[in-house]
Amino acid sequence: MKALIQRVKRASVEVEGNIVGSIDHGLLALVGVEKHDDAASVEKLLHKLLHYRVFSDADGKMNHNLQQVNGGLLLVSQFTLAADTHKGLRPSFSSAAPPAQGEALFNLLVSQTRAAWPYVATGEFGADMQVALINDGPVTFLLES
Repeated sequence: MKALIQRVKRASVEVEGNIVGSIDHGLLALVGVEKHDDAASVEKLLHKLLHYRVFSDADGKMNHNLQQVNGGLLLVSQFTLAADTHKGLRPSFSSAAPPAQGEALFNLLVSQTRAAWPYVATGEFGADMQVALINDGPVTFLLES
């Protein structure tokens, strides 16, 4: 699994004109699922999402994680993160998980995250979503499980 995380001052996701998920200070995570991913990939990614130190401490160094700053986590499925862009000028999605597998693993990530952390919002799997954010920094990292 891959997650492109962005430290945000706020973020929201909209489907058909309705906001379906939003957070204030925290992380926006765009999540891509690949064919080889499984429940162990979900657990590893969840650990990274909650513990990756991207928030500043009193000295301005990135030493705090999401839990230490009591931040929100907005999870948005994005299958295009699984694209192979190594050759040519058009992405290949041959490494992306099929929709049923992707949805099952994304939903597992959501449920396990909600069990571990109270401030979780999501987009809608497979929907045409509009994501708005104010990137704080900007700070953006690609996490892989």
